[in-house]
Amino acid sequence: MTNSVHPSGPLAGIRVLDLTWVLAGPYAAMILCDLGAEVVKVERPPHGDVARTTGPFVNNESMYFQSVNRGKRSISIDLRSDEGRDLFLRLVDQADVVMENFTPGVMDKLGIGPDALLERNPRLIFASTSGFGQTGPLRNKPALDIIVQGMGGVMSITGYPDEPPARPGTSIGDICGGFYTAIGILAALRERDMSGHGQSVDISMLDCQISILENAVARYFSTGKEPGPLGTRHPSATPFQAFPTADGWMVVALSWGVENQWELFCAELGLPELVGDPRFETSFNRTENHAELEPLLFEATKKQTTDHWVTTLEPYNIPIGPLNTIGQAVQQEQIAAREMITTVHHPIAGDVTMAASPLKLSRTPGRVYGYAPAFGQDTCAVLEEWLGIPEEQTSVLAEAGIVLTEGGPDIAAYLSA
Repeated sequence: MTNSVHPSGPLAGIRVLDLTWVLAGPYAAMILCDLGAEVVKVERPPHGDVARTTGPFVNNESMYFQSVNRGKRSISIDLRSDEGRDLFLRLVDQADVVMENFTPGVMDKLGIGPDALLERNPRLIFASTSGFGQTGPLRNKPALDIIVQGMGGVMSITGYPDEPPARPGTSIGDICGGFYTAIGILAALRERDMSGHGQSVDISMLDCQISILENAVARYFSTGKEPGPLGTRHPSATPFQAFPTADGWMVVALSWGVENQWELFCAELGLPELVGDPRFETSFNRTENHAELEPLLFEATKKQTTDHWVTTLEPYNIPIGPLNTIGQAVQQEQIAAREMITTVHHPIAGDVTMAASPLKLSRTPGRVYGYAPAFGQDTCAVLEEWLGIPEEQTSVLAEAGIVLTEGGPDIAAYLSA
């Protein structure tokens, strides 16, 4: 696989200038890239995206950077210089989307904010991802993943009762911001097809945390009570959680309104006496009396292996599965059948294995188009393809420090520091 224009995806022909860095913005741009857009990562000299210095490393190449920047191209332009800014504006004339995730106001100070760019290219989609959005009293406050998770309430319902707050094991503050940014861009592109006009997209990571609280927000406003952490439990369905087994853990989720699931579950666990017990008659009763029920179920489930319970309970259409480690999860037959793990060959790091795109369109599915680019590796090619600037002229620009055609952080020195 090589990094180039992607002719087969549903977003083929869409050109994206990606000024984002670290995670939320790059993740959104990666989704567009997986769908066939030509994503050109515009990196700041002299070192580019700070994610290039984030481990783990293979042959001094960041696998973290690879995981969220695959298939993109990389150019480096000094936007602080008049010449570099003019060069970027010429690229904007050819672009469909500009993406950034700086603190609000940074792009305006550089003279390349949404108003300026939309005036220049009225069909442009200008997408901004920030901690708190472009409006409101906190608009200028910087934020990272854990900040918006904390402020958004997610950490207050994560973990176990009477224990310190816990952060979910993935960066959902950033990832949700990335999801909504990609959705906003796709919606704006669709609307442009009808109106002929571009617009700006304003995504706040904090807003996104509020939006995914669904049940917790509904419970708070309907009951006036603060939701709290429940471990692996569901707030209104029981049993719906992780259970210990003889060799690990499993997850069980009895569905609402499905006949006889509770009775069959109890029978197979060897607990027929629980059937008919008024404390556990309905899902609501079981939730109200969870403290009494859980030890009884735990004692039963620990008597057999995870595989035994899955094999025994699945024929009754009881939703059940193993609680896998990451290593077990990525090696599942179902994951292989869905081609959710893929390997790309990187010229320095060698074979790089990563998660693939989950976007399974019947004719034009999402796919991984190649490895993440080296810093500035596509500067010459993009300037020639988009603007008709020959390589000789780009070399002159590079000598003047306006663009970089190679470079980036010295990872070996960084690791030894």
